[in-house]
Amino acid sequence: MAHSITIEGNTKEERYRSLVPQIEALLEGEQDMVARMSNTAAAIHGAFGFLWTGFYRVVTAPSGSELSVGPFQGPAACSRIAYGKGVCGTAWKEARTVVVPNVEEFPGHIRCSSMARSEIVVPVFSAGGDVIAVLDIDSSETGTFDATDALYLEEICRKVSRK
Repeated sequence: MAHSITIEGNTKEERYRSLVPQIEALLEGEQDMVARMSNTAAAIHGAFGFLWTGFYRVVTAPSGSELSVGPFQGPAACSRIAYGKGVCGTAWKEARTVVVPNVEEFPGHIRCSSMARSEIVVPVFSAGGDVIAVLDIDSSETGTFDATDALYLEEICRKVSRK
């Protein structure tokens, strides 16, 4: 079944309010987590035109767990991120959303793209409360993300994790 995303509204909040039910429709009945992440990343990216929108999944590696790049939209990305490293690793370790208005001011920021200026990372939790992935969004402008983004992206991530 083909879906198209139509975003209405002038404010950020209006755009998210329009996007959330459309993502719900995309996820309805889909059991595969990669498919759920893929369509969610595409919908958010298409709705807002961010520089990079995607997921990093928690995977087991020989050296322990790490984040591995998952479905995304945008330029090529870092393939692996260690626990507690960069914005993504910090959001995973602390199990909380991290908003970075200016990536140059975040200690240990991992620069996957020289065009990234601000970033938000939102954890995706399992039913048991473990972080199973993070949603990472980069903008080419500083100060892009705020509490409104955090609120709606957290809601979207809750929907992604429910099957």
